Amino acid sequence: MSKAIEARDATEQPRGTGRRRFLLSAGATVAGAGLAAGQLAGARSAQAGERVAVQIAQADTTPIGPQWWPSKWGADDQAGASNHMTPEKTLEAAQLIRSGKVYRIGHTYQPEMPLFGQRVWALRIPGAPTGGAFADNKVIWNDEFLATEIGQVGTQFDGLGHIGVEIEGPGNQAEKRFYNGHALSEIASPYGLTKLGVEHVKPFFTRGVLVDVKGLKGGTLEAGQEVTVADIEAALEKQGLSADAIRPGDAVFFRTGWVDHWITDNATYNGGEPGIARPAAEWLAEKDVCLVGADCWGIEAVPNPEGLAFPAHQILLTKHGIYLHENLTFEELAADGVWEFAYIFSPLPLKGATGSPGSPLAVV
Repeated sequence: MSKAIEARDATEQPRGTGRRRFLLSAGATVAGAGLAAGQLAGARSAQAGERVAVQIAQADTTPIGPQWWPSKWGADDQAGASNHMTPEKTLEAAQLIRSGKVYRIGHTYQPEMPLFGQRVWALRIPGAPTGGAFADNKVIWNDEFLATEIGQVGTQFDGLGHIGVEIEGPGNQAEKRFYNGHALSEIASPYGLTKLGVEHVKPFFTRGVLVDVKGLKGGTLEAGQEVTVADIEAALEKQGLSADAIRPGDAVFFRTGWVDHWITDNATYNGGEPGIARPAAEWLAEKDVCLVGADCWGIEAVPNPEGLAFPAHQILLTKHGIYLHENLTFEELAADGVWEFAYIFSPLPLKGATGSPGSPLAVV
């Protein structure tokens, strides 16, 4: 977070709090005026004033807009946009498999990959061998010990418990909300989330669409450079597709070229990134996609031109339950001119986890 954002957050009230108090006060004023005119008319006027005040207040009750819950999949839903994974969607994606060629679109996990802060990837094989020899057949084996974090370590899948929004004061756990309005006070636990854990995500087998922004622009994008809706439409047109080609339940991926810095220049890779603009995230949400992915460590541009912190994460994950897949690579797909494919990925069912590592596939 930048110093400018920290300074702003320290001095400003949460957006919407002051407005709600003002509007509710206005409702009380209307009530008083109505009662002065007559009991029955006053009561009706008071009720009407309060209803109007509350309705207006509800139009902007959180820092990211109106209340977004309950989800269209029900107030208790924890699967989000993975609910699109139906047999029909699987069969639709399977029709894209004609050559049988499989592409890995995730990275190899290794110590040399870009890591933020003090995150680690430490794999050890104790002993040589770890066990044995035993029995007459002299069996031996190797095991490994792995110590790491999930978040932003290699190819990363973001679950619904990863990103939320603080609606009111920093000490109010009940007003830190995530997908479907789940409050931090009801899901927080030092031993994993009690709701919205990645174990609730349904396995993905769906149509993937690659948006080649690097190809459109003629080279790798710069840190802080935003991908607009116009860029998406232009890239798709260049690839022989239209914006209407993106359908509900699809997974949409962005090639920005940022992967060029992977391992070769970790300081640049971690120092910022290109990514989708806030209106582009809203456009994708309107398309009702199931997942958005990119070849950088987040989805949106950093630094953010609006001075916001990861607004696309909040639009997609928090408001719409649309998953994110980060630190991917699409260079082989682009080299072969593959823009549509079957995207296959099953997050590790780590109970209570906010995300998952893994090896996503594109199959054609």
